[in-house]
Amino acid sequence: MQSVELRSMHVTVIIPALNEEDQVSGTVLSAQQAGADQIVVVDGGSHDDTVAVAQSAGANVIRATAPGRSLQQNLGAREAVGDVLLFLHADCLLQADAVSMLRQHLTDHPAVVGGCFHQMIDDDAWKFRLLEFGNACRVHLLKWIFGDQGLFVRRCVFEELGGFPEDRFPEDLFFSKQLKQRGSVSVLGSRITVSARRWNRRGVLQQTLRNWSIITAAHLGVSAGALLRFYPNDR
Repeated sequence: MQSVELRSMHVTVIIPALNEEDQVSGTVLSAQQAGADQIVVVDGGSHDDTVAVAQSAGANVIRATAPGRSLQQNLGAREAVGDVLLFLHADCLLQADAVSMLRQHLTDHPAVVGGCFHQMIDDDAWKFRLLEFGNACRVHLLKWIFGDQGLFVRRCVFEELGGFPEDRFPEDLFFSKQLKQRGSVSVLGSRITVSARRWNRRGVLQQTLRNWSIITAAHLGVSAGALLRFYPNDR
């Protein structure tokens, strides 16, 4: 029988979206099947049917005044009712045990402030297994969580940190670096399925090199505006 503490831990899934009419329904459905208490899709000004599709799928939809993942995720967090916030990209799918595993882990380990899930890319090519391995090493060794790994955080900690930095990019990198200063960060066994579309579009090597070039430039102090010109939201 579940403890009162476990049953009362509410989880809000927040999905930032921009022109994701083909993906968002499946993402919302995966969050529903995983047992999320609330699902919030934050639209960044889509020109397609993302809003209508998300609403039809059963999500609460709010509209940001402008695109930008930090802004959209922070807006979603302000609308959230959950004790735990789980940020899910619109091309990612949760497994059915994700939320129950998250609840159990945070209940059993009060020192854990947040974490993510094991990443699984939806392409059978061997190069994606290498990519998954490299991404897993990054998270386990550095605790640098990227958005396509299903970052989750206790709401109280999120608010203490002031949310995602809206003047820094990549926002997930800088947020996760702050997060690990507040307590333990865990990688849960449940897998998150990620679309291979951006790697297939640009090439695995090219996309990976671009990602690490942006990370290096960000650490060297290059502005978010300059970096975003090299990383458009065209997943």
